Amino acid sequence: MADLTVTATPIPGLLLLALPVHGDNRGWFKENWQRAKMTALGLPDFGPVQNNVSYNASVGATRGFHAEPWDKYVSVAAGKIFGAWVDLREGPTFGTVFTTVMGPDAAVFVPRGVGNAFQTLEQGTVYSYLVNEHWSAEAKADYLFVNLADEQLAVDWPLPLVDAEMSQADRDHRRLAEVRPMPAKPVVIVGGNGQVGRALRRRLPGAVATDRSTLDLTDPDSVAAYPWREVGAIVNAAAWTAVDAAETPDGRRDCWRANVDGIAALVRVAAEHRLPLVHLSSDYVFDGTAEWHTEDEPLSPLGVYGQTKAAGDVLVGTLPEHWVLRTSWVIGDGGNFVRTMASLADRGVAPSVVDDQWGRLTFADDLARAVEHLLTTRPAPGVYNVSCDGPVQSWAEIAAAVYAARGKDPAVITPVSTETYGAGKALAPRPRHSALDLTKIIASGFAPADGPAALADYLAALD
Repeated sequence: MADLTVTATPIPGLLLLALPVHGDNRGWFKENWQRAKMTALGLPDFGPVQNNVSYNASVGATRGFHAEPWDKYVSVAAGKIFGAWVDLREGPTFGTVFTTVMGPDAAVFVPRGVGNAFQTLEQGTVYSYLVNEHWSAEAKADYLFVNLADEQLAVDWPLPLVDAEMSQADRDHRRLAEVRPMPAKPVVIVGGNGQVGRALRRRLPGAVATDRSTLDLTDPDSVAAYPWREVGAIVNAAAWTAVDAAETPDGRRDCWRANVDGIAALVRVAAEHRLPLVHLSSDYVFDGTAEWHTEDEPLSPLGVYGQTKAAGDVLVGTLPEHWVLRTSWVIGDGGNFVRTMASLADRGVAPSVVDDQWGRLTFADDLARAVEHLLTTRPAPGVYNVSCDGPVQSWAEIAAAVYAARGKDPAVITPVSTETYGAGKALAPRPRHSALDLTKIIASGFAPADGPAALADYLAALD
């Protein structure tokens, strides 16, 4: 009896499984689908919702090639088949063919967009498959078909197709050269008009960007109406970020509605549709007493904004495929600290700047590059810190670097404490230490930008 194994094929994502079959004088038994064991060996946790069975009375019954807009898991309950698959997805493997003979001791995982076909080799063959979407007439419009006798595919069918039992529809399907490949489902950027959202749109040109007019996470009807079935992955760059306003009675409610209720709605959608989710988080989930923050540090937010971001992180962490990208001191398009300091320097203003909060900048373009890295490499789910690499600095030190880069004397900047700066102002509490340990994301293959060099490049681009 063979061990349970999962083996890759020449078609990316098409996986061949060897299934242990236990036999005795009564017959045999097998675990046809065993989620825990199979996912541990690399089978996607694809969430089947429907089981279909095809009974084939005669030898030579032939069906396919059909590529559905969902994943399927194919097996044989009785008899034997010659199985054939062809990649009909956009990309360099379009038209790639894989064939194998299957009995009850084998199964195949077929990803969305891969055409599936088989020919029975024994009478009374029972062919079974699980799918992760319910069949609907509307979904049929997204099917792809290719002719079983296509000359480019050149499948060596055991029984010539002229002698096979086939439907007329299968005999009439178009040739491969006429098939329009199935495109990958796009990434959806939630909050696509913010400074990080705009950077993501530049980094992920095929993505679909939304704003509150097209997808409002605080509105259940808006979330329910969005066409999630057409989405491949979600990047959440939307958040209530008015840190000080969040401490007011109205602001507190609005902040929780956006950063917690909205994230809960997004998590439900991602779970229902099995969508990977990249969620942008913040150093504000910590109280700042530790000089360095690792991904496994216990959450300890000081203010309302930090509390809502921490709650959102926990919610996202319930998904099987998620990445919480925790960042700090984000600088991108629009108003931000660096632009403000550059403007003050150019106008000859001598500002007072806090010198007892320490951290590192994160530029929106670099953050978007980290999101692309996670979606491309798909490392282990969890929390990943990202910011610029290089020295940890205070806000006053960063301001001095900006002044020097603008040809102004940094000595005109007056360093002040947080308490002095905040006197008479309604400010939310802020972590004193915001530096994030980058060991984990570097180990995943991502190279954060050098902080001083990235600042210089950003300032140069302002001119």
